[in-house]
Amino acid sequence: MAYTTIDDPSAYFHIQLWTGNGSSQTITNNANAGDFSPDWVWIKNRSSSGGAGPHIIWNTTRTKDREFHINTTEAEHTTTNGITAFNANGFDLGNGGTVNENTSSFVSWQWKANGNNKTSYSASGNQLAGNFQANTTAGFSIITYTGNATNGATIQHGLGATPDMVWLKDRDNTGDGGGTNWIVVYTTVDGSSDRVYVNAANVHYDLSGTEFRADFDSSNITLGTWNNINASGPHVGFCFRSIKGYSKFGRYKGNGNADGAFIYTGFKPAMVITKGHDVGDDWVIIDNKRDTHNRASKRLFPNDNAAESATSNWMDFLSNGFKLGVNDTKYNGDGSTYIYMAFAEHPFVSSKGVPTTAR
Repeated sequence: MAYTTIDDPSAYFHIQLWTGNGSSQTITNNANAGDFSPDWVWIKNRSSSGGAGPHIIWNTTRTKDREFHINTTEAEHTTTNGITAFNANGFDLGNGGTVNENTSSFVSWQWKANGNNKTSYSASGNQLAGNFQANTTAGFSIITYTGNATNGATIQHGLGATPDMVWLKDRDNTGDGGGTNWIVVYTTVDGSSDRVYVNAANVHYDLSGTEFRADFDSSNITLGTWNNINASGPHVGFCFRSIKGYSKFGRYKGNGNADGAFIYTGFKPAMVITKGHDVGDDWVIIDNKRDTHNRASKRLFPNDNAAESATSNWMDFLSNGFKLGVNDTKYNGDGSTYIYMAFAEHPFVSSKGVPTTAR
């Protein structure tokens, strides 16, 4: 059996950089695999001279004028000067400063789902009404559903296998007038479902009982009554499972040492996102486009609107994983547990048996 089914990860995940022009422009992706039409786009202003900018996401399941700021509890809202069109090989931008401020540097992380081809289903029994667009090859799906605040409600994720991690958000904050958190649910630490917030630096909380329940199986996500993920109203979610040679969702333990642990992924990473499971500190994003050489040091924090910083030698991207390179509680505190999500630049070994090298 081949080591991987994905020889070129850039067919499903891509990182693009650009400089804003303050007017409008077309962002053309330069993915190795050719034309890359994204279904989920995450944009961050890296260097705003006028102040920091939010982490903003769009997806093709929703219309192009609907966006979220994932470092806040804000509801989904309408914009006219962000992404103005999804294209066959990128997207068009308006003149919004958060995506196109003149002379500022920007990054986008992009994923392919199913080209906005959605499978819809009606409410029936415990099943909530919703839809999904799934890419089973790449282990990624975008879901929407209408919550009912009832324990045992189910939603389909379309992956055909049990997810490793799911991000969920109440789209209109019906569950909490002050705003609802972005919820990340995962089972990679102890087999039980835990949660952290994308928009905060909290330690994990257990998900159990009739309120906070969020269980995964190969077809469905089963919810409790918690208003952040099952209020009576519209919700959105992003679901992930590990694909050998392409993506990995896991955990590791820090050692508090500049000669940090090595984490095996089975591929040379293009991007790594980490978060403390039992540490109340920032999320961290490192990628191979903003940092082209080891050791990588250019950090962005999904829970914070801060501009890019580069103050430490954070991480080495190796041919088969990543190695920690600094003593910092954000991702390498002594004895602390961290979760991570990683996407590949190249599998460790291709389907034809060709190995990759470290950068």
